[in-house]
Amino acid sequence: MLSSLPEKFRAHGLKADVRTLLLLRKAMQKGLIKTLGDIYNVLKGIIVKEPSDIGPFTKAYYEYFLHVPIQPGQTLEDAILRSETFAQWKTQFLDEADRDLTDEELVNTFLDQVHLTSYDIKEVISGKELWDKDDPDLEDKDDISNNGTPAERVLDKMADYSDLSLEELLERMEKVRQQQQTQHGGGSHWIGTGGISPYGHGGAAKNGIRVGGQGGGKLARKVMGDKNYFPIDRDALLNDDNVDAALASIKGVIEEGAIEKLDVPRTIKSGLKRGGLFIPELSSEKYEELKVIVLIDNGGYSMAPYIKSVQNLFRKMRTRFAHDLEVYYFHNTIYDRVFIDESRTKAIPIEKVLMHNKSYRVFFIGDAAMAPYELNSVSIASLKAIAQKFKKCVWLNPEPLKYWPHTYTNQVIQQLITMFPLTPSGIERAVKSMNSKSIDG
Repeated sequence: MLSSLPEKFRAHGLKADVRTLLLLRKAMQKGLIKTLGDIYNVLKGIIVKEPSDIGPFTKAYYEYFLHVPIQPGQTLEDAILRSETFAQWKTQFLDEADRDLTDEELVNTFLDQVHLTSYDIKEVISGKELWDKDDPDLEDKDDISNNGTPAERVLDKMADYSDLSLEELLERMEKVRQQQQTQHGGGSHWIGTGGISPYGHGGAAKNGIRVGGQGGGKLARKVMGDKNYFPIDRDALLNDDNVDAALASIKGVIEEGAIEKLDVPRTIKSGLKRGGLFIPELSSEKYEELKVIVLIDNGGYSMAPYIKSVQNLFRKMRTRFAHDLEVYYFHNTIYDRVFIDESRTKAIPIEKVLMHNKSYRVFFIGDAAMAPYELNSVSIASLKAIAQKFKKCVWLNPEPLKYWPHTYTNQVIQQLITMFPLTPSGIERAVKSMNSKSIDG
């Protein structure tokens, strides 16, 4: 996508060529680019030579990266307000906003998000170390904090909570909530604003939980829009209330155990799809792109209660992983073929699935319950072949765990493929199991 960048900027009277791309990519390799705002700053340093270049550079940047053309004599605010990118962003933003905003306030918020830069962050602190030192039972003795006014956000320090699981964060957050009596800001313990606590909003906590308000740096792994925190049951079977937590757990197949770098083209592309919410997309140094295969048992009365929630989860998963997700269907078990359509009318041989690269992550979704004769030698051979080819392979079962020991076919399949409950907690454990396995071992 960036190959057309020099031409676009030259059209605005700026000097840009292949050397511009080389310098931009070198900045990426050195870790100088972590947000879309960083791209603006780096490109500005490369392209802008004179003060008179700033205007044309801004026009070219907004047109190329945000699809916001600025016409002669038009102000930036007016161009943004008239753009489709802003309209899509505004729709999503207002769903989370806790008050009505003027057009000027909306444009300023949009610009804050677009130009968010990591340059002001001077230090990254281990969230795990803060966590270990923190007392979850600390009493809230403050009669009033900041007079109810959120603390000013200064992103000079960031805490990284990547080493903690979402389940740990949610459990600790509930303990803190029970003790909290007042509003807090700028700290590292309470559910507040502008600090480095793993829960709250407007701060700098990577892979924390945003509660209410707007994000400080689009760094949260979980968003809870309501100002009042209501914990979800992470051991409950997948449903519409906990599907986002399940998706956050699945996202761990990207985040855990990988050396990450910013994928600029994907950040831009996915940001435009989100309507202007430019969240940095990370890709693994080892694996250029994440690849996922999902095999769903979508037939029979026993799976009927779970189909809606499963479809909802993987509809969101398809949005998350774009073209790196392949979905196939089967009924009860897999024999010598799977189906590419939900009605199971278009079959492909199992050999075609096995032709995929062994780095694919494979999720089976099914209750593993069927008549014993259905799990015949052909089926067992196919399941073995899939598990042997794709080392990162798990089975997610929507049936309550207490019923598993009473189903013969469930017991057989568990010997072939590691099985986990289809709950947010179960999915998180499944992902950790995947990430602990080598594709070569």
